Amino acid sequence: MASLRTEVSFQRCISPRCGATFDVCEVHTACPHCGGLLDVDYDWDRAAVPGSLREFEQRWADRRDPLNFSGVWRFRELLPFAPPQSVVTIGEGQTILQPNEAVGRYVGTRRLYLQYEGLNPSGSFKDNGMTAASTHARMIGARLAACASTGNTSASLAIFASTTRLFRVVVFVGSGRIAFGKLSQALDYGALTLQIEGDFDDALARVREVCRRERIYLCNSVNPFRLEGQKATVYRILEGLNWQPPDWIVVPGGNLGNSSAFGKALIELKRLQLIDRLPRLAVINAAGAATLFDLYETHGVRWNGGNCDQHRIAAYFEEMDRQGRRARTLASAIEINRPVNLLKCLRALEACDGVVRTVTDEEILDAKACVGAGGFGCEPASAAAVAGARRLRSEGVIAAEDSVVCVLTGHQLKDPQATVAYHSSAPDAIDPALAGRGIRRVGHPNRPVTVPNDLEAILAALTRFAPDA
Repeated sequence: MASLRTEVSFQRCISPRCGATFDVCEVHTACPHCGGLLDVDYDWDRAAVPGSLREFEQRWADRRDPLNFSGVWRFRELLPFAPPQSVVTIGEGQTILQPNEAVGRYVGTRRLYLQYEGLNPSGSFKDNGMTAASTHARMIGARLAACASTGNTSASLAIFASTTRLFRVVVFVGSGRIAFGKLSQALDYGALTLQIEGDFDDALARVREVCRRERIYLCNSVNPFRLEGQKATVYRILEGLNWQPPDWIVVPGGNLGNSSAFGKALIELKRLQLIDRLPRLAVINAAGAATLFDLYETHGVRWNGGNCDQHRIAAYFEEMDRQGRRARTLASAIEINRPVNLLKCLRALEACDGVVRTVTDEEILDAKACVGAGGFGCEPASAAAVAGARRLRSEGVIAAEDSVVCVLTGHQLKDPQATVAYHSSAPDAIDPALAGRGIRRVGHPNRPVTVPNDLEAILAALTRFAPDA
């Protein structure tokens, strides 16, 4: 395969009424003409695209090459915006797709796979996108980068900055709305961490203002290069399935960056005739942060070939502001009211015959415990995918024989407090708002046993645990 060539890439406004294009080395987080979202786009006729996805497997034999070791850049012909010498990588994307019978039984499907993105260097899927954003930052000579975060973005940006020493980092987080496991990463990796009064939506609004005024490189998912890197999760899913698309990919909602990136990746692969069909996409919101579900399922908002009803969306947000509604969920990574990639997600849902569902915090915690009992530890937001797949199976939308990939977006140790509190039967220790709500535990609670410091008492406890031992 030939080396990368930047002349095949450019940026394009996703609005068909605008469609303005910009050089790949310009820095925009919105279209300067209409304010719309931007894609990184390519002249695929000039790009060095392989004839088959199987050609990428050859790179496993040369894993001493940092580009081939990366689970993002070994697919570089499918995101050809950067010359090889500009790529910033820390070994991201060494993640696995594995079948899981225990979780499959919980969901009700016979072919259930978990794509475990918690194995990334910072412990979440965000490293897939941050390697691409950091690469673009290097291409344009940025020396200071920033993001707003519920935790995972800040951890990822901070680890890239501390490892590469290419730029310094400022992260904005909502006051009190970040899990300590994630906050500890941003602090440990040396980022300047600003905790502002408000939630993620407030933090994002402020960081966008600051970046515009001070010409700081913004690394949130309004940055189209971030989403280019996140496409690679789809490539690894296909790789794990011998390059055959599954019937379903199920992903948590949140700011809708993953669902948008997955849709773009799949649309491109189909256009390039590298896959013969598109899997269906299911995007799962927490019930306490249900903007996408409300707009898609209740108000009927669709991409409609790019002619989306923007007035209906604006009216929804105006009503949200009048009522003072705020997102509230244990799954802090998807606790977002105003998902910035809403339109790109709607595009992905249209292309992939998608569905949107909500799941309660109780369902998320039960699914999380089931995932843990099945051999993987994930943060609450990840478990929304499993809980959503279970709901779709109960509705008959997903069939028992369908192949289903649930994307686990973050590691269990991102939010250990939620895990310990669940298994200790102390919902108020997870979030005071849950106190007295009678959380159901149909998953796998594993309460710690308190015993006296006495040999016989300990042996008695062991006998109760394993009577045949």
